[in-house]
Amino acid sequence: MRLLIVEDNVDLLQSIIQILNDEFTVDSATNGEEGLFLARQNIYDAIILDVMLPEIDGFAIVQKMRAEEIQTPVLFLTAKDSLEDRVKGLDFGGDDYLVKPFQAAELQARLRALLRRSGSLTTNQTLRYRGIELLGKEKDIKVDDHFIRLTAKQYELLEYLINNKGTILTKEQIYDRVWGFDSDTTIAIVEVFIHHLRKKLEPFGYHTDIKTIRGVGYMLAES
Repeated sequence: MRLLIVEDNVDLLQSIIQILNDEFTVDSATNGEEGLFLARQNIYDAIILDVMLPEIDGFAIVQKMRAEEIQTPVLFLTAKDSLEDRVKGLDFGGDDYLVKPFQAAELQARLRALLRRSGSLTTNQTLRYRGIELLGKEKDIKVDDHFIRLTAKQYELLEYLINNKGTILTKEQIYDRVWGFDSDTTIAIVEVFIHHLRKKLEPFGYHTDIKTIRGVGYMLAES
C-alpha cells in the first residue's frame, strides 16, 4: 500500500517515514503546493497531512481534494488541539485527527483503523475479488482455491486493480502507484505487466475481467 505524508518539519517527516517504511511505500512533500499536486494523482491508500503548511494549508488541500471527488482517506497531523480546529478539519473532509506530539504506536494504530474503514485494509489482511484472494500478510495469491505465483510488481498491480474495481485507472495512475515517480522504467511497462497478469489469470477465466479502456487505461470489472 502507498501513503503520502505532507509535513514541513523535515525531522518529523523523516521520523514518520522511518516508522511506516517497513509496512508501506511512502511518498512525501514538505509544502502544500507539492502535497496537493501529489494528492491529485489519486494513487494513495491514505494521506497523512499537516495543517500548518507553507503555500497551502492542510484544510485547503482537503477541501480541493473533496471538491474534485478525490476520496483518499486523510489523517490530519497537527499541533493544534482546540475543539474548533478538530471539528473544522473533519467538516472539511478529513477522516481522523492526531495531535502532536504523538507516539509511533498510536500513529500506526490510527492509520490501520483508517485503512480498515476505507476498505483498503481488512481485519484479516485478505483482499478478495470474486474467486481471487490476496493474502496480504504472506503476499500469497489464491485463485479458485489454487495458489499461483506472481512477481512483487504483478501482486501490487493486481492489488491496485482490486482496490479500485469498477473504476477506470489511467496508465499514468497505475504507473505512478505501482512503479513510482522516480522509477527508471517507462510508462510502457504498464501494458507489459497487464499482459502478463492476464496470462496468469487466464486458466481460471478471470483475464477478461481486466478491461482495456482504449486511449485511457484499464478497469477491473466482471465480464
